[in-house]
Amino acid sequence: MNFRMMTVAGLALVLAGCTTTTGVTRNAVEARWLGQPAGTFFAQYGPPISDVEAGSDTIYSWKGGYKTRKIPAEYEKTADGKRGKRISAARTEYLSCAVQLTVSSDYVIRSIRIAGDRKRANGPSWCEEFLGGAKAE
Repeated sequence: MNFRMMTVAGLALVLAGCTTTTGVTRNAVEARWLGQPAGTFFAQYGPPISDVEAGSDTIYSWKGGYKTRKIPAEYEKTADGKRGKRISAARTEYLSCAVQLTVSSDYVIRSIRIAGDRKRANGPSWCEEFLGGAKAE
């Protein structure tokens, strides 16, 4: 019984050490913009659509990066190299990105949260590609 309690206590300590820290970035947007001046962000991508005071910080809402992307139809390849039956139809994607920036009193970005984005099955999302400089596959 004593061995089980020690094992459970050891496991609890290991799991407690697995929490995330505040300095860890989770995506390309955070990696690019955390700690940067907010003026640089707004000069490059345009002004925010709204702002709210939160103590000594200001939370800015920004939306932009509008783009229309045409996705061609996909067809399966036959054994002789010709085009087979259609796998997926052609479509149009309307892309945009929305973020919330928490900016300190000295106008430095302290956090950036993606509020609206187009996810991809493989590769970076549209916000990561547009704001973070991540390359699409």
